[in-house]
Amino acid sequence: MSQKVLVLDSHSLIHRAYHALPPLETEKKERVNAVYGFFSILIKGIQDFNPNYIIAAFDFPAPTFRHQKFKEYKIKRPPTPEDLLPQFPKTKQALSALDIQVFEKKGFEADDIIGTISCILSNQLGVETVIMSGDKDNLQLINEKTKVYLLKRGIKEAFLFDVQKVKEEYGGLEPGQLIDYKGLKGDSSDNIPGIPGIGDKTATDLIKEFGSLDTLYQEIKKQTKKAKKINKKTEEKIIEFEKQAFLSRDLATIKIDVPINFDLKNCFWGGFKEKETKEAFEELGFYSLIKRVITKESSKNNLSLF
Repeated sequence: MSQKVLVLDSHSLIHRAYHALPPLETEKKERVNAVYGFFSILIKGIQDFNPNYIIAAFDFPAPTFRHQKFKEYKIKRPPTPEDLLPQFPKTKQALSALDIQVFEKKGFEADDIIGTISCILSNQLGVETVIMSGDKDNLQLINEKTKVYLLKRGIKEAFLFDVQKVKEEYGGLEPGQLIDYKGLKGDSSDNIPGIPGIGDKTATDLIKEFGSLDTLYQEIKKQTKKAKKINKKTEEKIIEFEKQAFLSRDLATIKIDVPINFDLKNCFWGGFKEKETKEAFEELGFYSLIKRVITKESSKNNLSLF
């Protein structure tokens, strides 16, 4: 039987849960709606994919190497809401209680941790991997062994992306070409500039035609027959913003070589242990989640949102 790993893009899942669910508080009046939503998503992932191993990746709360390259990176994003900040450590604490390994690294984002681990899993170990995320950035990591379970419209609707699904959604582009696509188009959600005036269709058509940003610039500089077919105004923009295009691609590229101490054996998932699960979820007031994973009757208190 093949082994399967579930990798959690924890920050994106917590943010998505926070904005999708109404306020929910413990008896101590502590806000926990994002924590509740996160574990509701996790339980669904476990039920859907039956993983042998589970890994939770988090952003480290400090500037990353991308901010060093481009100080305006993500600058347009609003600050994290005050009532969401305490929910990150609460989530980590509950994950630890459930014996799920948490990974984070100063100077890197959760995506880079995920990229590094998924690369080890697919390229070195040949293990099937499912990344659960609310962020399309992880689609670039998809290959024959790696899929992305992408949440849309809150936390109830999601789609499983494989290589073919990416091609269907992005006009025939391969997962690995999405970084070149962003080099041209940019990404407003992360304040990645791209090339002004180049939108989705032009970026898609150019990468489909030339294969990569590198080849596009090489052929433009050599003025090949293919390059001469590019619209003149578009070509002028491409030439003018060459450095910005490659910077944008660098910013959009997920690292796959973050120095982390990773051993798959330490991430084994043996299922929900009744005692530890009840203690972790009862402390948060998640009695409905206990009922979803523990067969015995739980407390009469019920804070179910579904």
